Amino acid sequence: MTPPDTTSADETRPGHRTPALRIEDAVNDTCPWSGKPIAADALTLYNGAVVGFCNPECRDKFARAVQAFENALQARRVEKAGLHQ
Repeated sequence: MTPPDTTSADETRPGHRTPALRIEDAVNDTCPWSGKPIAADALTLYNGAVVGFCNPECRDKFARAVQAFENALQARRVEKAGLHQ
């Protein structure tokens, strides 16, 4: 499951055109993981906003964290709905 509205700048999907992300559109100037300045090759979309990281590894770490939270939320929803097996 892909988190909603999270797209890395270099992500490619067959038949899907990824919008070009621009560093000047980022909502932050420093990487939330390292505190270093953001880089043009380490941008992603999150909830419709461009978020920058200092390098692609930090960007990908963020994507993994978002995915983990999304998975945990989905599991909780299924459990509360009584749909778990």
